[in-house]
Amino acid sequence: MKGIGFLLVLISVFFLFARCSSQDSYYLVGTEEKVKETKELLRLFREGTKEDASRFVLLKQIANNLYASGYPDRMTVFLTSYVEKHPKDPFNAYYLFRVARNYHEQNALPIAAYYYNRILQNHPDLTFQGKSIHLQCLQELIRLTKEGEYRINYYKEMQARFPHHLEPGSTFYYMGKTYETLGEWEQAIQMYNKFLKYPDTVIPENPEAHRQVSSFLAFHASDKRWTRESLEEIVKEIKTAIDQKDVRALLNLRAQVNFFAMSWEQDESESYSQASFDIGTFLRGSVVRYADTLDIDSNTQEAYLETWGWTYRIATWYLYFRKINYPQDPSIHGRWEWAGIFFGEKL
Repeated sequence: MKGIGFLLVLISVFFLFARCSSQDSYYLVGTEEKVKETKELLRLFREGTKEDASRFVLLKQIANNLYASGYPDRMTVFLTSYVEKHPKDPFNAYYLFRVARNYHEQNALPIAAYYYNRILQNHPDLTFQGKSIHLQCLQELIRLTKEGEYRINYYKEMQARFPHHLEPGSTFYYMGKTYETLGEWEQAIQMYNKFLKYPDTVIPENPEAHRQVSSFLAFHASDKRWTRESLEEIVKEIKTAIDQKDVRALLNLRAQVNFFAMSWEQDESESYSQASFDIGTFLRGSVVRYADTLDIDSNTQEAYLETWGWTYRIATWYLYFRKINYPQDPSIHGRWEWAGIFFGEKL
């Protein structure tokens, strides 16, 4: 994981500080009552107990006192120095989880992620307050980790160890997105196909996820014969088809997947309801004209061609073209398609 070297340096500094601050006075902070309580707890702890459970109760309460008194960093020093000296303690997962949560709350996210991962790698799982610490670590690492290969591994570990704690639809969706970032397209497609089996799944940040994934998979499965190498090529062919009233050519040039037809003010999610209307009917009975050049709002990714004279309740149509984003196939990526129609004058 990136940044681990930097994290280890920080952790070493913490441990060194802990060793240099072995005097109990370092932990005697807070109200007079808290100081008195912590002092007694430290005395019991220093006297030593061979029972792990008893030692756990003492360490937990000392950590709680330090945190509640407003000294979470001293809590971190106390717990990390203990784990360093007692690497086999069966409760170390809990102690380091407290440390990880402290860093998380302070927005020191790379250090928090380091400790979550360290717990998974080095310490047996514990159930605390009815929750698996390993499960919580995995959940947090999935949220915090930017590197796709690590995030995929965390998802896989959750699926293997905690399948009943996963929401399958959203898990497959996010795994698909992660595989996309890694350029592992076949795995992404497998995940997306599984995601579509859960139509009730809601992706909070993307309410259109099901429609978008369906469109992506349909495009992937298509022959893509309607695409053209350049914008100039496809616009020229469309103009020729209009001049010659060549309905078949026009229909062949239209995107066979995700083609839309809508008014400018219409919401995109409703745009496909009119996509199957018969363009040929309107072309045959019309004297259609088109602009010599593309609309001024055209750019390197999308373009508009104004046309008018259609025998339709709205005579002006803007033909919409877009550059195809499909990196999984370099022979298609960057080509152009006639993707839809906007009815009416531009807003």
